[in-house]
Amino acid sequence: MSPIFQCRLTLLASLVCLPVFAETVVPLQGQTPQQIQQDIANCQAQAGSTPSTTTSTAQGGRVRGAATGAVAGAAVAQSRSNDFDRIGDDLQEEYRQERAKDAAVAGMVVGGSRQRQERRQDRRNNEQASANASSAYTSCLQQRGYQVTP
Repeated sequence: MSPIFQCRLTLLASLVCLPVFAETVVPLQGQTPQQIQQDIANCQAQAGSTPSTTTSTAQGGRVRGAATGAVAGAAVAQSRSNDFDRIGDDLQEEYRQERAKDAAVAGMVVGGSRQRQERRQDRRNNEQASANASSAYTSCLQQRGYQVTP
């Protein structure tokens, strides 16, 4: 039983997803249609009371990594190029730019890898939250005298 999620974009670029359950609910104690609707709504609210929240931290990992790498590469190249007093300023600048580019590429690779890891972890967290919400929903309805089938 995996619930379907309805997602809404909220302030501060966070995504709030609440489960929408698609199961068959069979009343076992002669509940009225109004009571069934009320119990389903209450159990959905109870199961969705702790929505999963995913922020946009898994965005732009490559760009951030490239920028960080370029800055670090330029700083290292600057300190090393100062040791080369014999070569001209143009060659020193070219050396610094090449080191910055190399470090930016490395930073982009690392940033992309971190971004993929964050996304995989977010997916695992959302799957776990979905399973927990589904279990809470089913348990709530069973306690109120219903049989729940997928």
